[in-house]
Amino acid sequence: MSIEIPQLEAVAQIIDAQSFEKAAERLCITQSAISQRLRQLETQLGQRLIIRSSPPTLTSAGVKILKYYRQVSHLQEDLLSNLAGNSDDGIASIAIGSNADSLATWLLDALTPLLKNGKTFVEIHVDDQDRTHDLLRDGTVVGCISASSAPIQGCNCIPLGIMTYRCLVSPDYKARYFPSGINKASILAAPCVEFSHSDDLQRQYLTQYFGGGYPQIRHRVPSTESFLEFITRGFGWGMVPDVQSQKHLNEKRVIELVEGNTLDIPLYWHIWNLRTTLSRTLTDSLRDEAAKVLSPI
Repeated sequence: MSIEIPQLEAVAQIIDAQSFEKAAERLCITQSAISQRLRQLETQLGQRLIIRSSPPTLTSAGVKILKYYRQVSHLQEDLLSNLAGNSDDGIASIAIGSNADSLATWLLDALTPLLKNGKTFVEIHVDDQDRTHDLLRDGTVVGCISASSAPIQGCNCIPLGIMTYRCLVSPDYKARYFPSGINKASILAAPCVEFSHSDDLQRQYLTQYFGGGYPQIRHRVPSTESFLEFITRGFGWGMVPDVQSQKHLNEKRVIELVEGNTLDIPLYWHIWNLRTTLSRTLTDSLRDEAAKVLSPI
């Protein structure tokens, strides 16, 4: 039994486009044609691959098929790029997962050598550093920046460095909410800022230094730049990486809530063990740039 690439591509496009109609448009075929490709593959495998929901979602078998297709596509692009040599036909694309703070600070510098030739295209998926693992596991990305050192089967795990976070506030915020000092009761009563529902850094900070708990008053700001601006304007306290906050600290626009109380988050690069030219170049570039801005693990 052999699986045809157009059938695999249909699965990937349906999931990427989040609809059968848009997937058909991307492939320049009719919606009935893309549905037929999916049905043929499901019949051939004897398993359902996609749940026809809105948006469509993968079954456990579909996750395996999508991951297989991503790997085949990556290897094919690497082959075509090598065969093309220096011609303009050697176009490649790669999908990676990253935490928002890395994307906002050092990741683009790491990607620049890879992208400046105009022949490589990148798709970046953003999630919390504790959850980017899932993007790699289900085949959404080829590699991911993660706080986990646990290897995934078939992948390499490479240490990048430690991203240090500090609990920052504006000077007037500290004076307003902590006139009698900082303790568990006062910090839980003060508003904080979180990046998303999966942002666990504030909770980790409270657990490590105040014995747990979580503030009832929380702003949710899903933008790295606006997150720091919220803190600077005195709306709440929050955890900010040194690579982003150093200028603000030097200018005294923000200060540490408790000096020296830091969270050190190790970051690792996980990537499929495919040994392609693109994956090796990407890995080397990430490792080199991370060494400039992160503390060694």
